[in-house]
Amino acid sequence: MPPTTAPGAAEVARVQLPGAHAGLPGSEIELPVVIGSEDEHAVDVGRLRDRSGYITLDPGFGNTAACKSAITYIDGEEGILRYRGYPIEELAESSSFVEVAMLLIFGELPSKERLERFRGMLTDEQLLHEGMRYHFEGFPSHGHPMAMLSAMINACGCYHPELLSSEMDEERLLRATATLMSKVCTIAAFSYKMTMGRRMEYPDPSLSYCRNFLHMMFSKPHRRYEPPLQVVRALTKFLILHADHEQNCSTSTVRMVGSSGANVFASVSSGVCALWGPLHGGANMAVIEMLQQIHAGGDDPRTVVAKVKDKKFRLMGFGHRVYKNFDPRAKILEQTCSELLDVLGVSDPLLDIARELAGIALTDDYFLERKLYPNVDFYSGIILRTIGIPLNMYTVMFSIGRVPGWIAHWYELFRDPDRRIARPRQVYVGSGKRPYVPMDARG
Repeated sequence: MPPTTAPGAAEVARVQLPGAHAGLPGSEIELPVVIGSEDEHAVDVGRLRDRSGYITLDPGFGNTAACKSAITYIDGEEGILRYRGYPIEELAESSSFVEVAMLLIFGELPSKERLERFRGMLTDEQLLHEGMRYHFEGFPSHGHPMAMLSAMINACGCYHPELLSSEMDEERLLRATATLMSKVCTIAAFSYKMTMGRRMEYPDPSLSYCRNFLHMMFSKPHRRYEPPLQVVRALTKFLILHADHEQNCSTSTVRMVGSSGANVFASVSSGVCALWGPLHGGANMAVIEMLQQIHAGGDDPRTVVAKVKDKKFRLMGFGHRVYKNFDPRAKILEQTCSELLDVLGVSDPLLDIARELAGIALTDDYFLERKLYPNVDFYSGIILRTIGIPLNMYTVMFSIGRVPGWIAHWYELFRDPDRRIARPRQVYVGSGKRPYVPMDARG
């Protein structure tokens, strides 16, 4: 059932206005209630200012729905995450990342023929235009890969003017999606190789999406990287679980930029910039940095936990702002992480600390009572380290996974007949009107 505006008397909210404003007496007004397909209720304040002279104030938009969306559903209290109605557990177990990307963007799981056609398009779009190599040469070797990724995605639009049209039908969107998903992997791997001072490895059209990315990252002129199956599976699940997460900071940024009519390349590039922030995409980096700090300090995990209880140490990667129960993505990656570490037999003191911390948190009453379970960032940080992804590439990996979700939200907004340019209001708290003081009269 699509979200609807309820018309009946029982489906309106009555709002009591607190006193006079602009000559209006205090009064009660009725506002429509919007009911979502999972019985979520929202008060539609779209005409509140017109009818009352008031606006709402909601810093961080934690209580404000900026749109109606049919892409992703989250129930933080119950630990539920679904893409287009499909439970994330089933998709992570049975789907490929490419299949999930098509589901998010086009609304349905693809047929075998449509999936194979799209895979072919991804292969066709792997290579960058040779002119883009000069862009890479303009970056300093110590430049951050996220800066390169954002700039290069935007530059891609210059080489594909046919995908910047305001008439974005489904076929053109399919090509734009293939272009972005393929080139983001190539750009990311090239950025990494450049910061390492190594030769860039070109994509291999014979490889699958995840295998090809790993090839470009880790192959060398004298040694081709052949990833173990468990590494490919772990990377696939990582990307699927990061593909979308409703109206987070970066997705909301993509929708806001897209609301102006900006093309999909510019909008996705803005999402990369928002994700770069340490409070958003940098959480899995913070996990590894925390483990490094613990290792450098020489404390064992139980001593660290005691400091946490005394509020003398902050654990990163535990608890979640949205999920008040266990993060469903963390459950999946916990098993994936365990399998990967056991199969590869990696010897790493940081990973030993991480496993012991997770074991304590899942059995200690202090963590259980506060529902401070290891979240997706905790396990994803460990997985990326085990695979061999360097720390400055963690947020880039997050971006690769999130590209389909960003495109899906951009396209949903693009197709919305009621689309309006995003333009939030504000409550002004500055000085009142003041006369201008000439320069020679200022002290």
